[in-house]
Amino acid sequence: MLSQNLLQISLILPLVPFTHAFDWDSVKYVYAFGDSYSFVQGTAGFPNFSFIGDALNLAFTPEQLLSDEIIPRNTSSEGSNWLEFLTGCFEGQPSNCDRQLWDFAYAGADIDAAILPRHHPETVSLVEQVSQWATYASSVVPHPSNETMTFWWIGINDTGDTVSNTSITDFAAFWETEMDSYFKAVQLAFDNGLTTHVFINVPPEERAPGSLGSPTKATTLKDHITLFNDVLANHTSAFAEANPNATVMTFDSNAWFNSVLDDPSSFGFTNVTGFCTCADPSGFFWFNTGHPTEQVHRLLAEAIETQLVNVSTSNSSK
Repeated sequence: MLSQNLLQISLILPLVPFTHAFDWDSVKYVYAFGDSYSFVQGTAGFPNFSFIGDALNLAFTPEQLLSDEIIPRNTSSEGSNWLEFLTGCFEGQPSNCDRQLWDFAYAGADIDAAILPRHHPETVSLVEQVSQWATYASSVVPHPSNETMTFWWIGINDTGDTVSNTSITDFAAFWETEMDSYFKAVQLAFDNGLTTHVFINVPPEERAPGSLGSPTKATTLKDHITLFNDVLANHTSAFAEANPNATVMTFDSNAWFNSVLDDPSSFGFTNVTGFCTCADPSGFFWFNTGHPTEQVHRLLAEAIETQLVNVSTSNSSK
């Protein structure tokens, strides 16, 4: 029953006809850029924030990257996250995993530190994550086009950080400025060999415990997220059209989160308004005021994988 429910409410859509065969089963290398929802902790990373490096120490050697190890169950949940479930790469050197996870997401990241201030001096923005990968990692870790997938999930902090920002009078224009930076980074990744992409939009953070106590804040945040996601969709389509050799897909996390939050019992959740920052938050959707529990990440990974299999050419030809 779970798999059927997940299938019905999950959305991965190819934006243009695939220019080359896409087969999820053939993917051996997964790259990720984003924020706390996606980061995994590495032995060479900033504690509780990254797999490798920080804004004050972006550079690393090939030896440092290849010897870096994923520390298990050290994410923004109480355990593993969606990327670890999706790849099966939970600990140790990524190169030892059957499907390697190379995760450059940084907890607390916004899109561009030149547009929104860093949460901390060491916070690595999405723009810097891609530059870090292109400069120090792209020639070290393989990324053959038919065996590589890149996930992008950013905007949760951007939409949240601007809720009380009265200096921004035109949010449509502001998100356009942010997207220009975002997709310059995406283009850099594509130009350096990352050709298959999944873009994930911002989930309904207005339904997180950190927003539920303030109806005004929740309404403003929802408006920001809706507009951000609309602008993201437009820029994603434009990127796909401008790069016909890219394979471009989207996943609607906003719809997926809302569907689970609207029918929590079907997914095993008994509490979707409070949180439990504890070792075993059984039944809770939220681990803290803004991050979901491991069980949410597990179900999210299943939803994404189901749709990746569905759009695989090997599956569609059967």
